[in-house]
Amino acid sequence: MQKTARALVCEFLGTAFLLAVVVGSGILAHKLDMGNVALSVLCVAISTGAVLFALINTFSSISAHFNPLVTTALALRGEFAWKELPLYVLSQILGGICGVLVTNLMFDLPALAVSQTVRSGSPLLLGEVVASAGLLMVIFGSGKSRPESQAAAISAYVLGAIYFTSSTCFANPAVTVARIFTDTLTGIAPASVLPFVGAQLLGLALALPLCGWLFQSDADEKKARLKAEIDEAYMRDKLESDYKIDSLESL
Repeated sequence: MQKTARALVCEFLGTAFLLAVVVGSGILAHKLDMGNVALSVLCVAISTGAVLFALINTFSSISAHFNPLVTTALALRGEFAWKELPLYVLSQILGGICGVLVTNLMFDLPALAVSQTVRSGSPLLLGEVVASAGLLMVIFGSGKSRPESQAAAISAYVLGAIYFTSSTCFANPAVTVARIFTDTLTGIAPASVLPFVGAQLLGLALALPLCGWLFQSDADEKKARLKAEIDEAYMRDKLESDYKIDSLESL
């Protein structure tokens, strides 16, 4: 019970800080960009990548998902208990909203403001599918090949994906919901949330089977080899029995 409580606090704090950097860097950069929104997005990307790297390294010894998409993917892969999924997702969403509200106050804005920024259209939704699928591929791929560099790989991907995807890489339902509550550069209108979350889930549906095939665990590979050996031995025995052959090698 204590372990779960600690994990939930980490998920809450980590997601809160993640939203604080996204919203806060967006507010400050937009004050300085003189109308050049691309410059603001670049500032958000660099800030988010840097802080995400710090957060993963800070909380990963306990729990560092910060993303319902990641937690759900782990549950689907059998690496996370389904019974704990609702608590994790709730902690992530509440942490994200708290991070946004505190950030609004830090910049002398109303604590609660509903975003008017509509993000719609197939190009943006396709961007979310790509961003979400890519994030999961990086998480599971780096976890398999270079686990000691996983935090750096994830952070580098997020930094780049904020800038190269049309949607600016939300790739996180908790982030998407929380950004309703800031009417600043990084906000999202309530009507745009469900399509974005749907695109993120589609990215999950596309990435998960591909990751399962590409990045099989050593245990899975051993099971596959053992099954192949058993099947081969069975076929040899059957052929030798059916055709009354002492050994296939004698042919």
